[in-house]
Amino acid sequence: MLIDRNDVETFCDELRSRGNKIVFTNGCFDILHAGHVRYLTAAKTFGDVMIVGLNSDESVRRLKGNSRPINSQLDRAEVLSGLKAVDHVIIFGEQTAEALIAEVKPNVYVKGGDYTLDTLPEAKIVQQFGGRVEFINLVAGRSTTNIVEKILELKQ
Repeated sequence: MLIDRNDVETFCDELRSRGNKIVFTNGCFDILHAGHVRYLTAAKTFGDVMIVGLNSDESVRRLKGNSRPINSQLDRAEVLSGLKAVDHVIIFGEQTAEALIAEVKPNVYVKGGDYTLDTLPEAKIVQQFGGRVEFINLVAGRSTTNIVEKILELKQ
């Protein structure tokens, strides 16, 4: 289910009031692949409700360049919402998920193993309200960038 950004705090407060442990992660999730599915499935094991912060089209362009995203934010949100591990999706436009995390206040914030506590700006916010940060190893060779490069090679 897609959550309106304006309703995030109230929505998450309601989840917590029912005793749910909230897990949160974020990313572009442009061309979904096995690495994404494994990552999200592993992340869900840390709690009861999995919320994914999805970078807006504009924020993906700022992060990845003008040729991205390949898929629109609404299409990416729909695909993510169809995964068993994902309960809710929130689209955000900021460069980092810091402001969104301050609203969600997840019990557990999950990121890929290519980050550390020192390189993850959101970690301090999570820790300020008593949440914890977990890292999941990436699946080698699985990335949207690799898929795009492979497609471009085939075109030549």
